[in-house]
Amino acid sequence: MIFLVRHGRTAINAGNKLQGRIDHPLDEVGQRQALELASGFSEIKIDRVLSSPLKRAMQTAQALSGKVEVDDRFIELDYGSFDGMLQADVPAEIWKKWRADNNFRPPGGETLAELDLRVRQALNELIEEARTKNIVVVSHVSPIKAAIAWSMGSDVGASWRMLLDRASISRIDIGPNGPVMRGFNDTSHLSEI
Repeated sequence: MIFLVRHGRTAINAGNKLQGRIDHPLDEVGQRQALELASGFSEIKIDRVLSSPLKRAMQTAQALSGKVEVDDRFIELDYGSFDGMLQADVPAEIWKKWRADNNFRPPGGETLAELDLRVRQALNELIEEARTKNIVVVSHVSPIKAAIAWSMGSDVGASWRMLLDRASISRIDIGPNGPVMRGFNDTSHLSEI
C-alpha cells in the first residue's frame, strides 16, 4: 500500500498563497496536524517513509518515523514567479491557460507534465515493494494529485478537479492489475483542518 500524505499547514499556505518551492516550516497548527497524523497511523505498520526535501514535508514525515528517506521527485511543483503569490492575484487568463494545458509553464517554473513524469517514475519504482509493504510518501498538493491521477489511469490534468486538505491521507493499493485508489483526502485523524 502507498499512503500519500500531504504536509501540515504553514503560514504561507494558511494565507491562500502558492507556496511552491518556498521552504517554510510548519506553523503551530501544522505541527499539531503532524502529531495527529502520526496518531492516525498508530494501528498501521509503516515499513518505509519517503519525503519531499522541503521542511514542511520533512517535519510531517519525522512525526511518523525517525527514519525518513528524501526523494526529490516528490517535491512541490515549481510555480516560478508565482511562488508566494495569492492565488487570487494570478491573472484569470493565466489560470485558464494553466488549467487547459499540462505543458503550460509559469514564468521560471515547471509544467504539470514535467511534474507528472517525475512523480510517475518514482511511483513505478515503488509498485513491487508496495504490494507487500506499507510505504508512506509525504509530499505536497500537486505531486499527490499527480499520484492520484496515475492510480486511476488518468491524465494529470484531472488534478485540477481534486481538492486535497493539509495533513490528509490518500491510499493507493497495488492490485494484480496495478494501482487502485483505496482512499482519498482522509482527514478523520485531525481535530481541525
